[in-house]
Amino acid sequence: MPRATDPLPQDVADEVHILIDALDAEVPFKRLDDNLLIGTWNIRAFGGLVDKWRSSEDDSPKRDLLSLHCIANIVKRFDVVAIQETKGNLRALRHMLDILGPDWGLILTDVTEGAKGNDERLAFVFDMRRAKPSGLAAELVVPREWLERGSKDALEEQFARTPYAVSFLSGKQTYILVTLHVLFGKDPKDRVPELTAIADYMAKWARDINSWGQNLIVLGDFNIDRLGDPLYQAFTSTGLRTPPELDLVPRTIFGNDKSQHFYDQIAWFTGEGGSPALSLTYRNNAGHFDFIPHVMPGMAKPSLSWRISDHYPLWAEFHNR
Repeated sequence: MPRATDPLPQDVADEVHILIDALDAEVPFKRLDDNLLIGTWNIRAFGGLVDKWRSSEDDSPKRDLLSLHCIANIVKRFDVVAIQETKGNLRALRHMLDILGPDWGLILTDVTEGAKGNDERLAFVFDMRRAKPSGLAAELVVPREWLERGSKDALEEQFARTPYAVSFLSGKQTYILVTLHVLFGKDPKDRVPELTAIADYMAKWARDINSWGQNLIVLGDFNIDRLGDPLYQAFTSTGLRTPPELDLVPRTIFGNDKSQHFYDQIAWFTGEGGSPALSLTYRNNAGHFDFIPHVMPGMAKPSLSWRISDHYPLWAEFHNR
């Protein structure tokens, strides 16, 4: 039975090298004392793993060792990656860390219980040579008063999947990353209260920490349908802004010209409207990575989504000075 850290069979190694070449061409390289690359990725049902280099259609789960090496090689391009849909079963995550090696660290939540929690955790995976935890790790809970406001857009209960915040230090820059996976719900309007609450919470928190010279970046799967729709307006209502370089990039492998979504986001406060400004300098460089042309040629998208993901990873590049 093969293991994730075994030498790759030649055919597997050839496929992984094709992916690495594509990453070299499309994603910035890490540069010492120069840049900081922050990523976010909803990895579909990131839990179980089959002990085969290539799974068959009869296997459950479908994610195999080839898939895991592809995921690991994408993750390692970034300094810190927020991962959504990490499941209660940590097998794939732990084996991915084995592939990444001893320079990589992990911080994650426990499982969110209940049907709405979907057996999910939130995780940060980070390159410890370039990003170190600086002390803070917290699940965000809204004040009771916020649950008693009575407006139609107010949150009536705690977040379905509690947002997770961790602070990191890279070079001389301290930054707090807040990741979450907004509940999809039965109707888009069901997401407005969570998006409004996270916008309010971030605005207040950003003002509190700004006096300490710290930065606040929000990232994850917000299940926003379209740029400028009511969900996007709720998310940006207190000054959070997304980089324009991400405005038109696809978020999911099933998107097309007629059905393009804006689910995943990286956002921060820019000083607009009196909000605190991020002191990390954004390099006007962000994007997604489309892995489909470079992995498992000929595989149908539904099958590929259970091996790699149905979402693309997003990234943003900052100065690390």
